[in-house]
Amino acid sequence: MTLSARNKLTGTVTSVEKSDLMAEVVIELGDGQTITSTITRGSADRLELSEGDEVDAVIKASEVMVHKD
Repeated sequence: MTLSARNKLTGTVTSVEKSDLMAEVVIELGDGQTITSTITRGSADRLELSEGDEVDAVIKASEVMVHKD
């Protein structure tokens, strides 16, 4: 699959917390940092996401904030 998004982070799912409509997916990146995504429960079920899965987090945003101390 080809996507227009330019930012792809690969990591391992460390938790999937599902509610009636939504799911919160925490992904640990290779450097120990984590990224959290909130997706629909239907998407989480369709992807059959579970702890230990290797996944890609694809980020497409028109605005990204940069901070420097």
